[in-house]
Amino acid sequence: MSIKSIKTFFLSFFRELFVYHHRSLEFRAKLFASMIASNKVDNTCEYETLKKIAKEIYKDDEYRVDILVHTTKEYVNKIIQNDALDIDRLILDIDREIKKHKRYINKINMDHLRSFYSCNADEETILLQTRILEYYESEIRFRKDS
Repeated sequence: MSIKSIKTFFLSFFRELFVYHHRSLEFRAKLFASMIASNKVDNTCEYETLKKIAKEIYKDDEYRVDILVHTTKEYVNKIIQNDALDIDRLILDIDREIKKHKRYINKINMDHLRSFYSCNADEETILLQTRILEYYESEIRFRKDS
């Protein structure tokens, strides 16, 4: 394990203490986890896509990129292992956070979320991801109007 990966793990584990705007980062991680966890097959392509997106969001902050990827993996693993979290609960949690912090609507980038389509060939996964995206789109419309 390299020094960088140890530091990333440490910062990710204690993100509430050491990471600036950790709630915003966690919100994004939940969004990405909802898309990645909908695919029950290999997640290699999704994590490569996530890394590209994270670099686009956090251009000059390599550690924030790594923490976003690591945090997203944590949420995906919780869903896949059925460890007190499933996609439905995750989406409800995202909805609660949007209601509580209206500025999070601006954190939802539909183009970023759509980029996960390219990793799937399975119709069931694409259908589930489409439904998730439709839900986010409706939330954006509803929240921006209210």
